[in-house]
Order: sequence, then C-alpha cells, then structure tokens
Amino acid sequence: MPFSYAEMTGRNLGFLSASEQARLRDGVAFVCGTGGMGGACIMALARAGVGHLILADIDSFDVANLNRQVFAFSDTLGRPKAEATAEVLGRLNPGIGLSVRGAEWTEQVQALVARAGVVVNGTDDLGASLLLYRTARAVGRTVIDAYAGPLPSVYVTRAGDIPHARRLRYLTEGTPWDQITPAQRRQALLAEALHVVVHSSSRHHVDMALVAEVIAGRRPRMSFAPMVITTGQLMAYEAIAALTGRKHGADSRGWFLNPYRGRVERPWPAPVAALLRPLVARALVRMADDGGGA
Repeated sequence: MPFSYAEMTGRNLGFLSASEQARLRDGVAFVCGTGGMGGACIMALARAGVGHLILADIDSFDVANLNRQVFAFSDTLGRPKAEATAEVLGRLNPGIGLSVRGAEWTEQVQALVARAGVVVNGTDDLGASLLLYRTARAVGRTVIDAYAGPLPSVYVTRAGDIPHARRLRYLTEGTPWDQITPAQRRQALLAEALHVVVHSSSRHHVDMALVAEVIAGRRPRMSFAPMVITTGQLMAYEAIAALTGRKHGADSRGWFLNPYRGRVERPWPAPVAALLRPLVARALVRMADDGGGA
C-alpha cells in the first residue's frame, strides 16, 4: 500500500488544525538522546507527522534497555541507538526526514540546534546536557526536558529563562562542558534530586534506600517503562507546541504527574521551598553517605 502523509495524519485533525499539521510537516526537532524518554518522545513526534527529526546518541542498545526504551528490540541490541532508531522510524513513517549523528554531534551542535525549531534533551549526561542548553540559549531555541525522578515530569526552558543549571543550582557555571569533574557531577545529581524531593511526592513512590545507592554512585539510575514512556509523551506535547506555535503547558520549573494519586504536582512557592530545602538537603547528603558506605 503506498504511503500517504495526509492519510497517516488525517486523524490528528481536531486535535490539530490543518495549518498546525502543515507546520508540523515543515518542522524540525532535534532530539539528543534516543533511548528512554528521548525515544518515547521521538516515537510520538514521528507518528504525529513531524517532517524532520535530527537524532543524536553516542550509545548502543543493550539488554538493560529492553525494560523501557521503545526502540530497543532483540534485533537492535548492540546497534548504535540513533542509527537503529532511524531505521525503525523509516518503517513507521516513510515520509519522514532523518538526520543521524553519533559522537560527532558535539562538534556540530551549533548547526544542529540552529536548524531545529525545538530541542529535546533525552541525554542523562551532565556535560552533554550543559552543551545542549548553552547552545540553545545562544541560538535562541527552546529546550524540552524532564527531571530524573520516579514520577513523570516535564519542563520547558526558553532562551530567555534562567539557565537550567543555575536554576537547579549546579556548580558548573564557567566550566567547559567537557571538563566537568566527578565532584561536579555528584553535586549536580544531588541538586536535581533535591529539587525533585522538595517539589514532588516522589519519595513516597520509590525505594529510598536504593536512591541512596544511586546518589552514592553504587548503582545506575532506576527506570520503569510506564514512567519513562509517559514522560516522553509529555515531552512530545511540548515539542509539538513549540513547532506549531501553541502556548506551552509547562514553564521552566515544570510539573510532575502523579499517576499513583491521579494528580499534577507543581513546584512550591519560593518561600515554602526555601524552608524545605535545607531539611531535605541534609537528609539527602546523609542518605548518600550511608549509601556509599553500605
């Protein structure tokens, strides 16, 4: 059966106007990190009819990815993630334009970000994230991202917003993205965990003893398919808003979706957060120390 873009996207109409669908068809999204959240976002963008996706990833699929990464299959194990993802997308949406990058994306980042109408951060590497955010700010692009936590989340950082790293209180300002130290990585992990615990009920929905081991660097981050895939879908909504010119549903602080209680959790006002932060920070540092000595 011959491929028809109009037939594939016809049922989008009603959710999108014909002019918005046309903007998606002409749109370009740069997704850096095609594994968990990034991969789920990519799948939604391709099915929604985004005309061109720029995919970048330096890793290959492995068995541990099968629990949550939508382009990880038995026949893509060992394959470069971006390359294998692009092949699946070609079958899913034969009309899509694809640009694939591996480790060389960091050398081309200025041109890649400038070409895109929106940037999606799907990488879990601190240095790569800093490079992406710094470039997007310089070029004037919006970045869609999510927190590393047990609840689905999404936030949108525009070029004029407080820089992501400064908002989360990373100690990386002035450090080149490729010269981040282990101490800075650990501090950034703690800073993001602090934000997540202060502003959401995440601690009630995950084993905090294992979280302590993650913070201490004794085990990889935990991931769960419903959380990861739902997060990717939330990111796709915001990427589509950017490409169609719609108002974003999230701001630079974002929000958390609590599927266990059926509610949205938004960040506390600054005075409340200021009271909670030192208490939570002490608890997290103590957990990290305990986890490191376990």
